[in-house]
Amino acid sequence: MFSPAIAFVFVLLAQALASPLSDSGCSTTGTASCHNTSRVSNLCCFESPGGLLLQTQFWDTNPSIGPTNSWTIHGLWPDSCDTTFKENCDPSRAYTGISSLLSANGASDTLSFMNTHWVDINGNNEQFWEHEWSTHGTCMSTLEPSCLPSGSVRGAEAVAFFETVVKLFQTLPTFTWLSNAGITPSSSKTFTLKQLTSALKSASGVTPSLDCSSGTLDQISWYFNLKGSVIDGTFVAINAPESGSCPSSGIKYPPKSGSH
Repeated sequence: MFSPAIAFVFVLLAQALASPLSDSGCSTTGTASCHNTSRVSNLCCFESPGGLLLQTQFWDTNPSIGPTNSWTIHGLWPDSCDTTFKENCDPSRAYTGISSLLSANGASDTLSFMNTHWVDINGNNEQFWEHEWSTHGTCMSTLEPSCLPSGSVRGAEAVAFFETVVKLFQTLPTFTWLSNAGITPSSSKTFTLKQLTSALKSASGVTPSLDCSSGTLDQISWYFNLKGSVIDGTFVAINAPESGSCPSSGIKYPPKSGSH
């Protein structure tokens, strides 16, 4: 469906964290998700049906959320290869108390980053994180509890989810890539869609999807296929298979009013 020739690879190396999960036991040298030509039986090491993964980011200015020089995390969504998707796949694993779960399982550094870069526009961070996990994380085949090592603590797969999302986001500095191309937030300038996507493709090697509200840029989606598990697999970046909602010109990219 997608040309791997234009793809570039983000390798997420397991970090030396006291995490309940750092090694899935899966190979990262096999076929990427959405590129198999026959049925894959071991879905613990092959993300399916949600093999089209979107790392989504916000640029919120009303009110301003997160650092003035960074986009913020929306989530990581496992769409099917045809861009359809499932949500809320396992209500029994709709964990609450994400902060406590992360802190108790060696992911305090991840939580600290989330408190500045994965923030809710209404200040309800816990509810936001719970929503992203239960809505999207529970639909990832490689994070099924049956895929985890025996003896894993309850919620270990959610900890792995948040750690992976943070690490992947940190490889996607949207603000910096735009800034390096001379595109910085402005109260007066507007930009064309081609200016924005060309700058981002020049920096990353792929074209993301950009969304706007009333002509104002407010969300970006970076698309990937995955080799191996969400826990420690290799995310292979691809061109967005569909366009976002931004117009072709007159796009506003306003500054944030201050750090929060």
